Amino acid sequence: MKLNIDGLLVYFPYEYIYPEQYSYMVELKKTLDAKGHGVLEMPSGTGKTTTLLSLIVAYHLEHPDDVGKLVYCSRTVPEIEKVVEEMRLLYDYYEKETGKCPPILALALSARKNLCIHPEVKKARYGKEVDGRCHGLTATHVRMKRQKDDSTPTCTFFEEFERVGRESCLPSGVYNLDDLRSYGRAKGLCPYFLARYTITHANVVVYSYHYLLDPKIADLVSKQIAKNTVVVFDEAHNIDNVCIESMSITISRRLLDRTTTNIEALKGHLSKCRATGEEKLRNEYQRLVEGLREANIQRESDIILANPVLPEEILQEAVPGIIRKAEHFVAFMRRFVEYLKMRLRVHHTVSESPLAFVYDCNEVTCIERKPLRFCSERLRSLLRSLEMTNTADFSPLMLIANFATLVSTYNKGFVILIEPFDDRTPTIINPIMHFSCMDASIAIKPVFSRFQSVIITSGTLSPLDMYPRILDFQPVTMASFTMTLARPCLCPLILTRGNDQVTMSSRFESREDVAVIRNYGNLLVEMSKIVPDGIVCFFVSYTYLENVVASWYDQGILENIQRNKLIFIETQDSDETSMALDKYHEACNNGRGAVLLAVARGKVSEGVDFTHHLGRAVIMFGIPYVYTQSRTLKSRLEYLRENYQIRDSDFLTFDAMRHAAQCVGRVVRGKTDYGVMIFADKVSNLHCFGHIHFRVLIILSWWLLHTRDS
Repeated sequence: MKLNIDGLLVYFPYEYIYPEQYSYMVELKKTLDAKGHGVLEMPSGTGKTTTLLSLIVAYHLEHPDDVGKLVYCSRTVPEIEKVVEEMRLLYDYYEKETGKCPPILALALSARKNLCIHPEVKKARYGKEVDGRCHGLTATHVRMKRQKDDSTPTCTFFEEFERVGRESCLPSGVYNLDDLRSYGRAKGLCPYFLARYTITHANVVVYSYHYLLDPKIADLVSKQIAKNTVVVFDEAHNIDNVCIESMSITISRRLLDRTTTNIEALKGHLSKCRATGEEKLRNEYQRLVEGLREANIQRESDIILANPVLPEEILQEAVPGIIRKAEHFVAFMRRFVEYLKMRLRVHHTVSESPLAFVYDCNEVTCIERKPLRFCSERLRSLLRSLEMTNTADFSPLMLIANFATLVSTYNKGFVILIEPFDDRTPTIINPIMHFSCMDASIAIKPVFSRFQSVIITSGTLSPLDMYPRILDFQPVTMASFTMTLARPCLCPLILTRGNDQVTMSSRFESREDVAVIRNYGNLLVEMSKIVPDGIVCFFVSYTYLENVVASWYDQGILENIQRNKLIFIETQDSDETSMALDKYHEACNNGRGAVLLAVARGKVSEGVDFTHHLGRAVIMFGIPYVYTQSRTLKSRLEYLRENYQIRDSDFLTFDAMRHAAQCVGRVVRGKTDYGVMIFADKVSNLHCFGHIHFRVLIILSWWLLHTRDS
């Protein structure tokens, strides 16, 4: 159907539109007209993706000078594929209505692991291994060696891309990852480098958050995208955590030992290089004297390590003399690693600022701040000069170099925590150093300042005003839209006591209570008798899930559940969880029915949909508050309190609410779906329940607030 949104003709590829979709388009157009940022919330299952694509594509075609490109960011590869399929549907609708193909080029971009078609490289299991093998076949020095020695292996797909790929652009259309691989095989071109090159002139680009938020990746992939671009962060309820993780580093003793091995390997390569001739090292030294900007001009395939902080002033300076020579830099890194090992010899928790850390490093080892800032750039230059092909083997050293650059660049918004043991094994001495980002706005600030419109959207953003505060930006529009229902399809319940009148609670002091665990089990037994098909249960942590399952086994509760449905359990192993999900779907599809025991904040709670019969009930066993005794969390809460005036209780409740909302929202994925949502935890003032609106988020916030108060 065709819509007129405030004078803009919008093609919408469905026969009807929901009221909330129309309202969403109106607010979105206001944001684009104002050339500002927006925070928009609309429940999952109401066609948010199609709504976004329809209006922004129409705006781009009508005002190409104002909106030059749409960059759509999502979290996982399956979600990226869903967005591309919605875009394909819109593209086909334009072609049907106008009688010609629209001038739109849309494509997805992912890592080499998901796009590589080289028969040997794609066999590698891990992404870093694929990247390393790819670099070993496409680096400039490897290709130059191939010209002298035909036996040197190279990638024929990359060679063909270098020969004709930049001249033969992708034709208009919509390309998902499979389409790119098929096109690459048909034309003999590398799909990864073809997609990397094509995003500079494509109309719609769909890729992961990290291509914009992680500076180590953004500098390589997204630096050529124009300012008049609209950026959409979909499913952005966790965007602050993504920003923080992209700027945080964890260092263990094992990592430092592997780094020492890397340094010894570099020393050996330097010795071999000097034995065969020092011309390469002399050339590198001269480039470093001239400055990093000139040294940085290399072919795309040579870029194996980006500066993690993107400071423009660094690229204009020459590398300090203390690390300019290769052997001096290797000795410098060895000294720094030994200092880190010394700092890990602790018996109590140490917390300090980056400035204090750099000062102590200078006092102990005479390592100054300026050379630390150049470590990641200097390491990249050295690896390229030594013509290293197995760059994946040097990932520990790369991580330490990134840490050196970050810790010497930022003074505010970070904290260094050194703990004598890991939280998962508190009885075993295993020192850990956390370089933790406290301020999510550090990673996303360049995105807000660089692009004219950034849209933060999800189905679970309430309260909306929290995101502008923690991300430090000023939106021109903030709106939340409710789902209009033609019939009651949600049945939320709050259970506070078991059938023996014992209070059900997931509070830490009650987690070992046999009566509470038994009541949780009895609840699941009763629900498995009356709810058809699939039931999804969420626990507050993996440890609690394991303890409850073990107790249920001893009490015979698991046996009672299995009389009604099969049981599958999410684990921290992604392969095991994928297999459990496949078998869960199979059990629901063949009519046997199944129960899936999952964890809030886990894989199942964030990216897996249980539509229709796959999820007729969801049970929340407790409130998914984050582990409040974490030193990192305490430091972040203190930072938010001092800099953004956000109270600890407000942030903890907000964080728990968005994760609980994600969990219960897994089972109702559209207006034709229905399900039961059970919150099993004690609350106070239960008489207020009769006055609560049946919107799940309002019930959820009420439940969380009253549970916290109790």
